[in-house]
Amino acid sequence: MSKPINGVRTVASRNWQYTDVEVLEITENFKTVIGKGGFGTVYIGKTKNGNQVAVKVFSPSSSSQGPKEFQTEAELLMTVHHKNLVSFIGYCDDDNRMALIYEYMANGNLKDYLSVRNSHSMSWERRIQIAIDAAEGLDYLHHGCKPPIIHRDVKSANILLNEDLEAKIADFGLSRVFRNEKQNAVSAVPQNDNKNAESAVMGTTGYLDPEYFKLRNLNEKSDIYSFGIVLLELITGQTAVLKGEQRMHILDWVRPELESKDLRRVMDPRLQGEYDENSAWKALGIAISCSASTSIQRPTMSVVLSELKQCLKMEFPGGSSEAIVVPRNLFCEFYSSSEAYSMDSESITYPFPR
Repeated sequence: MSKPINGVRTVASRNWQYTDVEVLEITENFKTVIGKGGFGTVYIGKTKNGNQVAVKVFSPSSSSQGPKEFQTEAELLMTVHHKNLVSFIGYCDDDNRMALIYEYMANGNLKDYLSVRNSHSMSWERRIQIAIDAAEGLDYLHHGCKPPIIHRDVKSANILLNEDLEAKIADFGLSRVFRNEKQNAVSAVPQNDNKNAESAVMGTTGYLDPEYFKLRNLNEKSDIYSFGIVLLELITGQTAVLKGEQRMHILDWVRPELESKDLRRVMDPRLQGEYDENSAWKALGIAISCSASTSIQRPTMSVVLSELKQCLKMEFPGGSSEAIVVPRNLFCEFYSSSEAYSMDSESITYPFPR
């Protein structure tokens, strides 16, 4: 272990470790900013072998949780490897500078790419493939890792796109491991944290599982809920929290629109109707199933992945039946999403607005 930073001992592995001088060289003295968040700033860089990288530098004033998130993310990324998780290059814990170095993802994050300000319009096939990519990554965390890992902050801003628009999951600072695979849930924070932290909810406004929010119990189905919201963003082109004269959660927006059974009122208009209707209805059914009010109603990520692959097959000749089938579970009872996020503050986005 290296020296404590703010009372937290961070990771130590010579194979992955970069010095502060090396980070300065990689980023050309922090020349180009490509992202910012509650943790600090992300810079583009280039290693000695010519590979482009992204360098996330933690700000000392960002949060009391910063060192803990740095440690969690670095240690996790040194042990998990999957084509749909952002590749870890290394870390810096030198002279009180904490930085994580990843592969560079040329097309940024999914949230920005879907933004109305973005001139690009992704095809329906590409949107479903992005959902499949993200589901592959989460399925690996839930079922391919021993013990399983809960990401705990699944959102479109944490799904990154490379130059080919292949999606990879990023930002593992809030992730937690199932300490006992026989247990169905784990507490939200390590047991040695203080009592206030033990009752704290971590996640991001709009994506936060309402059951986790109410009961303070965490399991893999919390990731499933968040994924359902991301899928709705891909389908509709809307954000998780619609910001107009009144803020509205995407589930509150989509419910009355779905009751009309008119796909055009729900689908992103930038698609210009270029999608198979069976595929679209099936994707909507998956999204609504994932965002059910209680975890027991939600499918596993393995089931979600299988269903999404069926959606993609429907886009090819012979892959869709003639009759359009509206999934019955589209019209199940919705949870009051106002309980899952605050309309006037970011108080439940812990430990900082992301």
